[in-house]
Amino acid sequence: MKIILVTLTLFFGLLILSKGQAKVDQSSTAPVWTEADRKFLLDNLIRTKEEIIKETNGLTQKQWNFKENPDRWSINQIVEHIALWEILFMHEISGALAMEPNSTFPYAPDSIFFGQDPKGLKQNNAMDYTKPFSFAIPLGNNEGKNNVIWLMSMRNESIDYLKKETKNIRLQYNYCTGANVHQYYIRLFSHADRHLRQLRKVKAHPNYPK
Repeated sequence: MKIILVTLTLFFGLLILSKGQAKVDQSSTAPVWTEADRKFLLDNLIRTKEEIIKETNGLTQKQWNFKENPDRWSINQIVEHIALWEILFMHEISGALAMEPNSTFPYAPDSIFFGQDPKGLKQNNAMDYTKPFSFAIPLGNNEGKNNVIWLMSMRNESIDYLKKETKNIRLQYNYCTGANVHQYYIRLFSHADRHLRQLRKVKAHPNYPK
């Protein structure tokens, strides 16, 4: 009798569990990467690429290396920093693409991956994101134009990749951050936008070399 009761208990327990799981699966909708999504990413990657080229074209050595004060970055360092993070984002994207697509992973809204300081009012410290390491701090040892070439070579790889990709990259996740590949690219161009604002602020300084 005890064996029968245990068997029935296990049976109904599994039945309830399976029904609960089915309910969760039915209530969640796997995100789809659309052609509109592709266009959105490409438009913003190309836009920020062209803005970086425009803002740095024809700068003199003094303009590349000018600092608002000793604690602030020069335009050369700003571009180097964007390039450093471009590598980091591409590494995370590559890792996410190596994973199996996951249609049941909790899906976060795209809005949380955009820059949270659109007017550039907050002064960020790069070390806050990389503690205890300083790899995101630009040294300024390269020539500015070479930093632009380096950055553009990576950006062009991303643009070429997104033009050809056929997979649903909204199902390719980095499980440490919860971002999928589409959302990583949002972070990538949002980061460039933030530092473009910083770059323009340097150029607007009254002591910026003419």
